[in-house]
Amino acid sequence: MTDPAIAPERPSRRPVRARWWDRRPETLPYPRGPLPPPEGPPRVPAHDARRCDGQGACERACPTQAIRLVPERSGGRGELTLDYGRCVLCGLCIDACPTGAMTATSRIELATTDRADLQMVHPLGAGPGPVPAPSSLGPAVRTLVQERFQGSLAVRVVDAGSCNGCEVEVQALTWPTYDLERLGIHIVASPRHADALLVTGPVTRAMRHALIQTWVSMPRPRMVLAVGACGISGGPFRNSGEVLGGAASVVPVDVFVPGCPPRPEALLYGFWVALGKAEPRLSRGEYRGV
Repeated sequence: MTDPAIAPERPSRRPVRARWWDRRPETLPYPRGPLPPPEGPPRVPAHDARRCDGQGACERACPTQAIRLVPERSGGRGELTLDYGRCVLCGLCIDACPTGAMTATSRIELATTDRADLQMVHPLGAGPGPVPAPSSLGPAVRTLVQERFQGSLAVRVVDAGSCNGCEVEVQALTWPTYDLERLGIHIVASPRHADALLVTGPVTRAMRHALIQTWVSMPRPRMVLAVGACGISGGPFRNSGEVLGGAASVVPVDVFVPGCPPRPEALLYGFWVALGKAEPRLSRGEYRGV
């Protein structure tokens, strides 16, 4: 038996590196601070009418009919329509465009209060025209929103038949990286405690009654946010007979947040627009900003 008094000393261990679960993630200052640099490849398409050949390769590649090409008619030129409310950010139109008229951008702040602002119409061959002024809540409406909600918002989330992609992004808002509650925005379980209704999914017929009942149960004033291509237009499911085609077909929508799915930063910007603390950057499909 070894005498503990003369037992050899064990070699000391090397310092243990910080484990990933011991590291505290930094909370993004956005939307009160600057927008962080984009992560990953660009996903949002943009169109340059001057480089478009009008052959419709992008239209044929689009799986959700978000791109429509009207050919030239007598006495007028053709035009291309790009609907961000239907776009699923797949990038197929960018790959199919032979002239490079379709390009990828990293735009995130696309939430708007007007459905028409998600639709871009470009006459083919024309240069860039003046960017129209974006939709505004107006001083009176902005003051009313801020007074009634006092800078805070209780949100009830309803999955109306989505693929759960948007739900993952909404759940990410509760992580320390985004920390939704630091902005005074809380996700609640009961519609009777909610100020806003966040709807994801194309709204199936089976969810129509549940969505209406949720909206009716909310105290007034109330607002509705349609999230994702499905929540705005039905997305890739819009041609199904069991789909009603987005939240606006059932309840009035106040803010549209496009994407498939929209990034957490895009959702934060949508909440900021809903609270009247930010103006929409998108106007008739044209983006105002860097």
